[in-house]
Amino acid sequence: MEKIKVGIAGYGNIGRGVEKAVNAAPDMELKAFFTRRDPAALQTNTPDAKILRTEDAASMRDELDVVILCGGSATDLPKQGPAFAGIFNTIDSFDTHAKIPDYFAAMDNAAGDKVSVLSVGWDPGLFSIMRQLSLAALPCGSDYTFWGRGVSQGHSDAIRRIEGVANAIQYTVPVEEAVQAVRDGKNPELTTRQKHLRECYVVAKEGADKARIEQEIKTMPNYFADYDTTVTFVTEEELKKNHSKMPHGGLVIRSGSTGDNNHVMEFSLKLDSNPEFTASVLTAYARAAVRLNREGRKGAMTVLDVPLSYLTVEDPSWQRKNLL
Repeated sequence: MEKIKVGIAGYGNIGRGVEKAVNAAPDMELKAFFTRRDPAALQTNTPDAKILRTEDAASMRDELDVVILCGGSATDLPKQGPAFAGIFNTIDSFDTHAKIPDYFAAMDNAAGDKVSVLSVGWDPGLFSIMRQLSLAALPCGSDYTFWGRGVSQGHSDAIRRIEGVANAIQYTVPVEEAVQAVRDGKNPELTTRQKHLRECYVVAKEGADKARIEQEIKTMPNYFADYDTTVTFVTEEELKKNHSKMPHGGLVIRSGSTGDNNHVMEFSLKLDSNPEFTASVLTAYARAAVRLNREGRKGAMTVLDVPLSYLTVEDPSWQRKNLL
């Protein structure tokens, strides 16, 4: 078996997860890391892979089949994505939902004769597939997506930027009454506040005004103002002991009808590690991107455009025998 030669751009939580997934894949070989740090200072768990500066990535144009982009959606991927597309087949986890159409256009324009599969992960990603599937099966109905209970990296970072905050973790928590109403087929109209809670665990700096910090959190627009939010102050030791992992997950539910009969479709995820699961999905789509490009496909795609049979190392005959 000729192995798929993979590069990783970025070595944060997702990058380290991708490293594990690629090294565990029987049909892949990790050949390179691209970093904005000093390559000599980057310690990876794959000693045989090259470590290059991001700006030197093009030097491996002919040595890699695909590069998995592991930067953040806010500032990294809008620049990193188009820069890598066209040089390599790429996969990324761009997850700013409202900006996906613009990002797709930029990647499609840059891709040239390569394939760029974007917004891969669990939401957007697997949840997107389930929303599409449930819409097709139940065109007369309503979609509901609930996230959590899990750590929100963006919201946690927003708290840490408040003056007087030393550290913080924020959990997104579905409102159980709302979830149950959807499962019961009641098709409720739910506001943002009715769907999710926000739980914040905050380490305050010595002498900081905790009442002010709590007020700033609860009134922060676009993050907490529209939610019922609790703020619990803890020590750094408590935060590390009880809130050091990165669990997440959620539900996609569609409630609909066919004539006089009602139906509910549900898909759920419960993840011990958000970045490692996301990395595993990215790695599966890296395999698909290479296969598609070898067949002559090119341009930007999303998970909605990629055949599921291309994601696994198993051949089509095995899939037909074991999965149908």
